[in-house]
Amino acid sequence: MTAGPAAGPVRDPGLQPERTRLAWRRTTLAATVAAVLAAKSALRGGVSVTGAVVGALCCVLWLGFLALAHHRIRLLTASAEPRALTPRHATAAALVTVALAVCGAGLLL
Repeated sequence: MTAGPAAGPVRDPGLQPERTRLAWRRTTLAATVAAVLAAKSALRGGVSVTGAVVGALCCVLWLGFLALAHHRIRLLTASAEPRALTPRHATAAALVTVALAVCGAGLLL
């Protein structure tokens, strides 16, 4: 499907932006479950300073991921042709996810 020789091909996104938005929602839900389980694990057996600090760090990381996901979802719904995810946001989302996993694993040990 082309619009003419000067315009180039026309992109038909179909349902891809909607699927991407739903994937961000599912990932946010999974991060929420991980943060809640980390908090529960931190409070198991009484409150300790280390458990409270790591639990608070998990909550902060979860809030950071939530902010990144909300920003991306807002961009996906803002226009008919959403912009690509910037490398800065992709890196931040990956780092927050890995840090949340490390904090959760630290609570289990």
